Amino acid sequence: MSEAIRYIDVAPGLAWIEIPEADLRIQCGCPMDSIKHLTKRGLVAPRMVQDANGKSWYGETGPNAILLSDVMLQNGEFANLGEFPVLQMLYKQGLILPGHPKNTGAKPLLIGGAEPVNAQMQYIYRGNYGLVSKEEMIAAGATPEEAEQFMRIKLKFAFGAIRPTQDLLEGCLIGEGPTEIRNGVWITRTGLNKFEFRYGKDVANVDLNLSIGQHYASAYPLAFQAVPLDYFSVIHNGDGDGWDVDRPSMSSIVIFHGRIYLCDAGPNLQANLTSLGIGIDQVAGLFHTHAHDDHFAGITTLMRSGRRIEYFATPLVRASVAKKVAALLSIEEARFNEFFKVHNLKAGAWNDIDGLEVKPIHSPHPVETTIFQFRALGPHGYVTYGHYADIASFQVLDGMVTDDPSKPGMEREGVEAVKQAYLEALDVKKIDVGGGMIHGLAKDFAKDPSKRVILSHMARGLTVEEKEIGSAATHGAVDTLIDSYSDFSRHAAYAYLQSYFPNALHHQIRALLNNRIVTFIPGETLLKEGMVPDEALLILNGSVEVISTRRKLYGRLSSGAMVGEITAFRRAPETATYNAGCYVRTLAIPNAAYSEMVRKLNLGERLEKNRALRDFLVTTPIFSEGIPHAKLDAIAESVVRREVPEGEQLGCEDSETLNIIEEGSIQRVMGGLEVDRLGPGDHFGEEASVFGATCLFRMKAVENTVLLRIPGELLADVPIARWKLFEGYLKKVMEVVHSGSKHGLFRWNQAFNIQILEMDIHHKKLLEIANTIMAIIAGDRDAHALEKGFDALLHYTDYHFKAEEALMEQYSYPGINGHRQAHALLTRQVRIYRSETLRLSDFDKVDFKGFFMDWLVKHILSEDMKYSRFLHGKGIF
Repeated sequence: MSEAIRYIDVAPGLAWIEIPEADLRIQCGCPMDSIKHLTKRGLVAPRMVQDANGKSWYGETGPNAILLSDVMLQNGEFANLGEFPVLQMLYKQGLILPGHPKNTGAKPLLIGGAEPVNAQMQYIYRGNYGLVSKEEMIAAGATPEEAEQFMRIKLKFAFGAIRPTQDLLEGCLIGEGPTEIRNGVWITRTGLNKFEFRYGKDVANVDLNLSIGQHYASAYPLAFQAVPLDYFSVIHNGDGDGWDVDRPSMSSIVIFHGRIYLCDAGPNLQANLTSLGIGIDQVAGLFHTHAHDDHFAGITTLMRSGRRIEYFATPLVRASVAKKVAALLSIEEARFNEFFKVHNLKAGAWNDIDGLEVKPIHSPHPVETTIFQFRALGPHGYVTYGHYADIASFQVLDGMVTDDPSKPGMEREGVEAVKQAYLEALDVKKIDVGGGMIHGLAKDFAKDPSKRVILSHMARGLTVEEKEIGSAATHGAVDTLIDSYSDFSRHAAYAYLQSYFPNALHHQIRALLNNRIVTFIPGETLLKEGMVPDEALLILNGSVEVISTRRKLYGRLSSGAMVGEITAFRRAPETATYNAGCYVRTLAIPNAAYSEMVRKLNLGERLEKNRALRDFLVTTPIFSEGIPHAKLDAIAESVVRREVPEGEQLGCEDSETLNIIEEGSIQRVMGGLEVDRLGPGDHFGEEASVFGATCLFRMKAVENTVLLRIPGELLADVPIARWKLFEGYLKKVMEVVHSGSKHGLFRWNQAFNIQILEMDIHHKKLLEIANTIMAIIAGDRDAHALEKGFDALLHYTDYHFKAEEALMEQYSYPGINGHRQAHALLTRQVRIYRSETLRLSDFDKVDFKGFFMDWLVKHILSEDMKYSRFLHGKGIF
């Protein structure tokens, strides 16, 4: 590499390529808080620039192009979060500001494969606007009058028009060979997430892959603390904003009855909670204000819990968030509910959440947003806390006033109601005072009657004037609202022990509870591999690393898990090392007490039976962390071993359960060609058993192989396992849909995109099913599998056509009747083709690929393109 190309390795999954002669500065990779990493490395910095008339403008250095990851997720985390880098390019660098010397008319670039670029365009669109039409708002639960009002506010923030992302950014799609980016700079994909840049004779290589167990790095260190679990308190775990390089974005943790509720899920949530001694499985729920990345990017952390976490938001905020997740991952909106227990909150009213009352209040913002007021009944009446993220300043609110109901903005009465809600007297109130067009100002709260005001959401310290109005809160600071006289850790321990011993009597559980609580400091070893423990340790809070290089094991345990319980009972050496990942509190149960409980309940045989299976399962990527004890036991008890002799082919019915390879090797085949080989610890069958899809591949035993077969329904309420399986499933679908030609199958073409996200997802799903049918015809020609493939095609076709027609009806598409008739004809055609094909004894002359082209693809390219243009005119993409 010469000086013509400057390369900097910034952080895991994030690099910098700069070619000054070509005026290209490429941010390679786009994980959460990437702009903070670039700022810390000096690649983003303030500077003044002059225009042709000598006028000085504020600006910043930074990228003018982003290279996206090929995969949407890496090790469970979003890989492409371009919202803040794009904002930095457009506004802080001045690339979109009228008259700014950096605004040359050249749009910032999004570089990548067609799928990541399209997904990023949709995600940024949703990040800019949230719900984009009155019809979407009504579908989410707003009345027509509310939708009209919200749309006027949204259009005021959007300067009168909602613009597609393509107006702001330019896509550069990487083809199969070298692709020119701009000004003689070329890029070539050399492998998954691996790229070569070439400028003249100079070359640089970038690898965006994370290694196994590696995660995107936090931009700032956080000190370890041990926070208390109170009756009613607030922990301040974020007071910066999306640009603050030293602090997490504005967020809070509300503790009620020892239960932990999050207000928003900003970037680096895992590191944030770990620093406070909180494990993911301790989180009871999330209260979500809105979908901007500095309040949203950490949501994948909560999707990796051992159970579905409660999700609380108003219907409009929830719909906005679900659409953004769907855009990021190119999945259907409804899948959001697979990872959370969703609860719709009523705006403007007190909602009772197991005694904790919460009132969401609509707050003007570019996307659907609510502030939250919390209250709980104490000895002297109600005590209150307000979390006011991303509010509008009074100056901005006053500027929205209009008496013309046809124009963007608000009536004066509505503006005054918002101000009144902002200034309501509370015991503790945390306020966004970030300023500008979409944030609040401290001076508006100079006469706020609240007892304590905390000023937040800034990338700087408080001014002298601001300190007269409110105070700052350091990370981990606690406001106790109602004192606690209970030990909530022991309350939690009782529930955990009940899950271990469901048949135990009350007094038996209490006997185990009557033991000491031991706290371990960050990095301290709880139990070392090879040691025979004297006691079993029940984790009450925090997270514990599980390590065994001998067994290739690395995972995490959270609250409710037990360390050393089996080896303590058996008086055997421990098979892994357990280290505290933060401050960890445990209930230490002596061997004698634990063993006596096991004997009294006749659990010894069960423990021994499951021990070997559990020991193996936790070494596999799917079950290595976060699986509740009771669920892992249920999984181990459900396992059916199957021995597969060398050379045996596995049919689709064998993929109707999740298969973990215990011994041996399996060849994965598509269209008669080998895709890869799977070994011990690897899995297959999740597409059919967990996600209800058709089996994508044929399987063949390369040697004598032992499979552990697990019913997929057991994982329905285990988000962390589903999330890991989903990440792998997405990669496989990308292979089937976008690389089908390698295996003689049908390949998705960029021309098939109608640029309506939900419908493009449906079309790709139909193509995935079609490829499965073609693979069966080209491969083992399993008649049963072929019938199931056609059944799946018919079922999803019916589902897709109904969804498409509902969308047309929602927006009063004038061609809906003709489109319905076309759908009816297509349905009849595929039913006839199915019957004729399944009657054949020889599939040699079956041209399913040709049928599919004539049947659906031509319909997409003609009829679907017509309604897509109509919907684009209404802002629907």
